[in-house]
Amino acid sequence: MRHVMLLCFIMLLSCNSAFPIRRKHPAKDPKFIQHYLNRFFPNLDKKIKETLEEQIKKMQKFFHLTITGTVDEETAEIMEQPRCGVPDVLEYSTFPERPKWNRNSLTYRIKNYTDDLSKRTVETTMAKALKVWSDVTPLKFTKTTGPADIEIWFASGAHGDFYPFDGRGGTLAHAFAPGSGLGGDAHFDEDEIWSETNREVNLFLVAAHEFGHSLGLAHSNVRGALMHPTYSYRNPNTFQLPEDDRRGIQSLYGRKN
Repeated sequence: MRHVMLLCFIMLLSCNSAFPIRRKHPAKDPKFIQHYLNRFFPNLDKKIKETLEEQIKKMQKFFHLTITGTVDEETAEIMEQPRCGVPDVLEYSTFPERPKWNRNSLTYRIKNYTDDLSKRTVETTMAKALKVWSDVTPLKFTKTTGPADIEIWFASGAHGDFYPFDGRGGTLAHAFAPGSGLGGDAHFDEDEIWSETNREVNLFLVAAHEFGHSLGLAHSNVRGALMHPTYSYRNPNTFQLPEDDRRGIQSLYGRKN
């Protein structure tokens, strides 16, 4: 099965949070604008050539911005924010060819741990993030110490999958869609400062998002959805999976019995 790679960037919107370092891009630079649009809003119909204005309008529609066809201030602000590195899609979506696991019982392994949290905390957080999805589907996850369907690990810089991390404040994590080999695996950037709260980067929220990709979901343009390309802090203790994400995962695996 063809792998689909997800490079997830997170932006924190909570006004009382400690923000990760945010890298500003020259959103008024024509080269940067074209690169951004070609990467995140590519022309899927190669027979029809899109103008720059049409690409900008497509981006503005996705992010629910005022559709002007020009890079105005609110559009530039979105372009300058950390985000996921794959093309955006509408509402809940699965990947092309709808890759999914062909069984409901899956295994996961935590290959190493971050220095920011205790081993017990990391294990509890990962189990809780997976439970977000098993609560609404027939999926069951079992932690193992041997090779697993979902391999979880923390790494800095280049780490063997041709998608190197780029230091604090850039790419926070990435995951692969279901499949053999790297399929389903989720990697977290150890250069980030991971936390249990709204300080720095909340591990639970990032992990829950990544595991959505590991199970076959792409991105949603519904604000507030867990699978939206951008991220805002929500209290993990009261977190409930939004309806858009629920419909998405149940379209692949059905409802919980």
